[in-house]
Amino acid sequence: MSEALVLMLSAAHPAADVRIVGKEGAALAGAGFRLRHLAPRLTGPAPPERLHGVALETFPAPRGWLGRLRGIPALARRAAALRPTVIHAHEPDSWLAALLAARHCGARVVLDVHEHYPSRLDPRLPAPLRPLARLALRLLCRSLAARADAVVVAKDGLAGDYGGAARCTPVRNYADPVAVIPRRHVPGPPVLLHLGALTASRGALLMPRLLADLPQARLRLVGRFTDASEAAFWSCASRLGVAARIEALGWMEREAALAVAAGCDIGLVLFQPGPENHRLALPHKLFDCMLAGLPVIVPDFATEVADVVREAGCGLAVDVADPGAIAAAVRALSDPVERARLGAQGRQAALGRFGWSAEAARLVRLYQRLTAPPVTVAPPAMLQPVRLPP
Repeated sequence: MSEALVLMLSAAHPAADVRIVGKEGAALAGAGFRLRHLAPRLTGPAPPERLHGVALETFPAPRGWLGRLRGIPALARRAAALRPTVIHAHEPDSWLAALLAARHCGARVVLDVHEHYPSRLDPRLPAPLRPLARLALRLLCRSLAARADAVVVAKDGLAGDYGGAARCTPVRNYADPVAVIPRRHVPGPPVLLHLGALTASRGALLMPRLLADLPQARLRLVGRFTDASEAAFWSCASRLGVAARIEALGWMEREAALAVAAGCDIGLVLFQPGPENHRLALPHKLFDCMLAGLPVIVPDFATEVADVVREAGCGLAVDVADPGAIAAAVRALSDPVERARLGAQGRQAALGRFGWSAEAARLVRLYQRLTAPPVTVAPPAMLQPVRLPP
């Protein structure tokens, strides 16, 4: 067992986050590193003390962005007090905290880039100000990356803001295999599935209208509403007379969510156009649907998602801003034999080409380099004078 302590540091992600703990943490713990995840204490069930070989520790969650910014020094002090060998930080404010902590404890710092952060302020700013805000945030990202020891990117298209491919290590959010019996597709009205966070920008308000276009279809929701759209969702569902065909199952552990997925017919990924993060999305839900043997309907504008689906041959890329286009895609998948074919191709791709093992191995190699003892080179021996014969 390595004596190196790797501290996963989060300012917003939950203690049991799938990427941080279930994927990256589990991979490093399996390679012999000691892992701890320091994360905010969020609402919902309390996390276990240990998960996937990672010790979990929480702190009181600050309120809002202003609270998170004010909390950076305290987060840095908490991190430094644990005396980690490496701090692996997962959001811009935790990046700052990690760099501050490293000054006091000598840790190496890894920045983990989950999203396209230069565009995060776009929805809050008038269009004329967005290019200037993006430039400022891009310069900040480059400055922080230059001070870190390594940068990890969760998807393609992000490295340019952090020094390019030579500076960044891709550790993509590909499928982490979990034991699940895949769907056995049979004739009958389709059961549609939406996994993960529910928001208006992720298509939540389109789903009641979708069911209204598909009189016999049902919808299962596994996840929570994370914006203010829940009341509008149920109001629309009641007005259209489709509420009885919606099962809202709430948040579930991943294994339980996959078991629910394997009882459905078609997975929905409905990120709406506009945010740059939606164009570059590579969500866990896509690969979980593929593992469960479900064909998927995804946004045609989302570059990486659409490329995965086309390469794997596991679904349809459509205009997800149009409920009619989504309904037409559902009808195109009405044949259970076709759903089974696409679902099998998706599952094979999730277990192979888009599997997590190669990404995990790349992360472990990075950490082996970061924690390797420094190589000392002995000074060259002094040359002795050569006596020539008389």
